[in-house]
Amino acid sequence: MQQLTTVINTLNSADTLKICLESVKNLGEIVVCDMHSDDNTLEISKQYTNQIFSHPKTGYVEPARNFAISKAQTDWILVLDSDEEVSPELSEKINEIIQKDFSHIYFPRKNIIFGKWMQHSGWWPDEKLRLFKKGSVTWDNAIHSEPKSTGIGFHFPVEENCAIIHHHYTSVSQWVIRMDRYSTIQAKELIEQNYQFDWRDLTKKPLSEFITRFFVWEGWKDGINGLALALMQSLSWVVVYMKVKEKQNVKEPVPEIFIQEVGEELDKSEEEIGFYLEKLGLQSQLKRWIQKVLP
Repeated sequence: MQQLTTVINTLNSADTLKICLESVKNLGEIVVCDMHSDDNTLEISKQYTNQIFSHPKTGYVEPARNFAISKAQTDWILVLDSDEEVSPELSEKINEIIQKDFSHIYFPRKNIIFGKWMQHSGWWPDEKLRLFKKGSVTWDNAIHSEPKSTGIGFHFPVEENCAIIHHHYTSVSQWVIRMDRYSTIQAKELIEQNYQFDWRDLTKKPLSEFITRFFVWEGWKDGINGLALALMQSLSWVVVYMKVKEKQNVKEPVPEIFIQEVGEELDKSEEEIGFYLEKLGLQSQLKRWIQKVLP
């Protein structure tokens, strides 16, 4: 019988940690790796395990992943974030799959954002490699990096009962706080990769992000949350590039050239947005709405 350890990295995770730990308490051992929480994360962790380790605070989880994984002693490892949980049905599937001849397993992930399951906008199926034999998977230190794997993999079907449940952003304030932290790290990484600030990216990247999430990935099907998140993810890229601009002390562009090239980017986006509106049969409705709103 193969044995399993669930590895969880934490930082001020008290709001969601109990749900996470409760969901895996019958799967086997639990390892918690904490980055100096100042809430009651550790007190909650001690109710479920004595395998609790400390790692320096880095601002994001990836640098601590491999350290936490190294503390597991079993053949199989399940990696969860502290705001994720495993359903009883998925627990049974996990116990079954680790008896098979695979080295690593991918799950769909059900993202709950602002109280709603996001089924479009690039948030579903949001497949993640989270279950693997020890030694077959490693993480890079870059923020939001995907793990590297060796051996034979298995992909669970894109079905709700096979998904890890992710209690993602529970409020707009939480999103803003994380966006500020993540954008600082992303700006730093861009600079380290020798990226030189290009003010055209202030329009190009955010517009591309919005069009992709809202139209290509059908974020409009997620209603108000889909629209809001497409706009918010676009804004996050504006913040990233402006933080690069601050660090590099970039000179302002010539106003006439600036407005001309911004206009060109907006024209391109207008054409692309018009294409999707027409494809969805919404172009005429939008025109009628504008005529009603504008004097």
